[in-house]
Amino acid sequence: MGMAGGGKYGGGQSPLMDVARRFSKNRTAMIGLGIVVLLVFTAIFAGVIAPEGIDDQDLSRTFQPPGRANIMGTDNFGRDIFSRIVYGARTSLQVGFTAVAVSLFSGLVMGSIAGFFGGKTDNILMRAIDILMSIPSVMLAIAIISVLGTGLTNLMISVGLAAIPGYTRITRAAVLSIREWEFVEAARAIGASDVRIITRHILPNCMAPIIVQATIGLSIAILSAAGLSFIGLGVQPPTPEWGFMLSDGRRFLRDYPHMVMFPGLAIVIVVVAINMVGDGLRDALDPKLKK
Repeated sequence: MGMAGGGKYGGGQSPLMDVARRFSKNRTAMIGLGIVVLLVFTAIFAGVIAPEGIDDQDLSRTFQPPGRANIMGTDNFGRDIFSRIVYGARTSLQVGFTAVAVSLFSGLVMGSIAGFFGGKTDNILMRAIDILMSIPSVMLAIAIISVLGTGLTNLMISVGLAAIPGYTRITRAAVLSIREWEFVEAARAIGASDVRIITRHILPNCMAPIIVQATIGLSIAILSAAGLSFIGLGVQPPTPEWGFMLSDGRRFLRDYPHMVMFPGLAIVIVVVAINMVGDGLRDALDPKLKK
C-alpha cells in the first residue's frame, strides 16, 4: 500500500534493494559505514579490547607519552588513555542512540498529528515547536540539564528533547505532502481509523527524509553530548567520555598534547563518519537521483 509504483524500480527489484545497491556504490558512504560499524564493535566489546579498566590509576606513570606500554599514553592520574577512549565509545553511542530515539519518537508523534489533522491542532503544536526552535539546541539542552541535574541519563534526555523540533517539522512536511494521496483516501473510504492511516499508510511512505535526519542527528547528538560534558554538564567522572576527557586534558595541553589529541580525533572521526553515512543515505533515497 502506498505510493510505490511497480515500475519504479527496474527488473522487479524491491525499493529496499534498490536503495542498498545505490548506497553500496557510494565509496565515501561505505567508508563511513565501515568506521561506524567498527565503533559499534568497539563499544560492544570494550571490556575485551581495552587493556585496562576505566579508572585504573597508577600515579607512578602519570603523563606518559604514547609508547609500547600505552599506545596513546597516560593522563594526569596514570590512566591508560586508549582504554578510556574505547570505553568512551560505549558512552558516546549510548548517548547518541538514546537521544535520537527520544527525539525521533516524539517528533514522529507530534509531526504526524500536526500534519494529518491540521487546523487548530497544527497551529498549537507548531507554535510550541517555533518557540523551541527559537532557542539554540545546545542552550535548550543546558536549560534542561540545569533543571534535571547532571549525569548520563539526564544528558541523554536533554540532548534528545532539544532535537525534537527538527524531527517534528520534517515529519509534518512529509505527512502534509502525502495525506491527500489516493491511497490515503482509499483507506478512509474503507473505514480505516486515523491511527491506522497514519501508522500503516502515511508514515511508511515518508520515512526517507526522517531516516536521513536521524542518521545525521546521531552525529549531532554525540557532538552535543561531548560539548556538554566539556563544560561539566554531562557525564561525570570517572565515567569516560570524550568531551570530558578533552576538558580534563586542556590544562596540560602545552606540555602533554596527547591528552587532548586522541579524544579530539575520536570525536572528529566518528562525527565525520556518521555524516558520510547520512550523505550516502540521502543520495540513495533521493528519487531525483535514480537512473
